[in-house]
Amino acid sequence: MASGRGGVLELAVLGSLHETPLHGYELRKRLNALLGMFRAFSYGSLYPCLRQLLTDGLIVEDSASDTASAPAESPITLTGRRSKIVYKLTAEGKERLQELLTQAGPSAWEDESFGVHFAFFRHTEAEVRLRILEGRRSRLEERLDGVRTALARTRERLDSYTLELQRHGLESVEREVRWLNELIATERRSSSADEERQSTQEGTSRATAPGADNTGRHAVPEDK
Repeated sequence: MASGRGGVLELAVLGSLHETPLHGYELRKRLNALLGMFRAFSYGSLYPCLRQLLTDGLIVEDSASDTASAPAESPITLTGRRSKIVYKLTAEGKERLQELLTQAGPSAWEDESFGVHFAFFRHTEAEVRLRILEGRRSRLEERLDGVRTALARTRERLDSYTLELQRHGLESVEREVRWLNELIATERRSSSADEERQSTQEGTSRATAPGADNTGRHAVPEDK
């Protein structure tokens, strides 16, 4: 699937279906809650995305029945139940999702895509999470430098309302940078704790290995 906006929507759809199979209406609601926080979500882009994912073999359709009353225009089966299409991930779809979740380059740092990547951090490797957070912070710090420079250059020519708007934007970016600093520090502490725990476990395993003395070295039999 194409990169950019299509790639962000692909990640959002695959990530949502990884958690549970969904029919179209449920998927629309979930994507609206997820993507609506970061950018305008167009329902018109969802179904072309689903068709492409179906064509690529990343998802499949599973027909289910709904006993709830259907709208007048909805197709009704002979049994009085209306058909409902549920979308599910395939094995190839799970592989594609993991591939998308390993991407930590500049495309994952942008305003449009960072929030979606962050929403699925629980499925993302710690090293990739840290690279995305650091990349996002770097991008925002560059933006801060640009805004501060522009503000200093044009301050005298701006009216008070435009100046306040510029300051508000600057403060918003500064708050996100502070938030990112906290997240990065937490990720690094967690990574260090995991490494220390793994090292301790490996040391314990060596010390308790059959034939090892209390230093963890294997005892050498004495000559008789």
